[in-house]
Amino acid sequence: MTGARGSAGHNGEAHARYAPGTPCWVSLMAHGLTATQEFYGAVFGWEFVPGPPQLGPYARALLDGREVAGIGQLSPDRHLPVAWTPYLASDDVDATAETVRLCGGTIGVGPLEAADFGRLAIGSDPSGAVFGIWQGAAHLGTGITGVHGTPAWNELVTIETAGVVKFYETVFGYERRAPDPADPDHVTLCLDGRPVAGLHGVGTALPRDRGPHWMTYFQVTDVEAALSLVTELGGRVLTAPHDGAHGRVATVSDPEGAELALVEGPR
Repeated sequence: MTGARGSAGHNGEAHARYAPGTPCWVSLMAHGLTATQEFYGAVFGWEFVPGPPQLGPYARALLDGREVAGIGQLSPDRHLPVAWTPYLASDDVDATAETVRLCGGTIGVGPLEAADFGRLAIGSDPSGAVFGIWQGAAHLGTGITGVHGTPAWNELVTIETAGVVKFYETVFGYERRAPDPADPDHVTLCLDGRPVAGLHGVGTALPRDRGPHWMTYFQVTDVEAALSLVTELGGRVLTAPHDGAHGRVATVSDPEGAELALVEGPR
């Protein structure tokens, strides 16, 4: 992730305020809040504290006392997919939300206040992929990266990138890095020359039951050990470990079906 930094020490990279457009937070809405906390607590070592009451039953996950992600509870009458959602930083969530609408996206939630934590909106791009927008106040976003259990990367998985890359460039001011000739529909989005997110067009390999969606990668120290824990705790391995651009990667789902990637950085 890219953003202004505080002191990091030896326990990962600490963050201050995130530059606009930077992925700054990830949140999961699940049906069983307690069971979901137990799963991720075991896999990533997270502890939990209550979140803003305006968001209903919601918990903030901590590592060494620093916030890394959020988990909320879906209302029983809301039949929404259980999925991780990245939040992109904004200095003015209302203006960003209006730009989303003008560029062909939609805003499904907000903008609204989350107590003194900040202001948020949840929207979707023209292909239907859901993302959040976060204007931090007391809560700036993920407080630490670079260690086991922290978000490492976010990537949009879609049919083809040409239809949506201009949307993200216009709304969030991203620059586009030239694709690798070996993977021509894999676009890296940058801010001030620094990679912050990716777009990956997979064509007909996109699951019909999911459609375009954002995938969050979480860093782990040992991907094989993490996979053993995932399956032991009721999750599933969706793709076996393989070497990718960011390290050794595997895709899994938690017991409720939320998909995420685990990445072990290069040694």
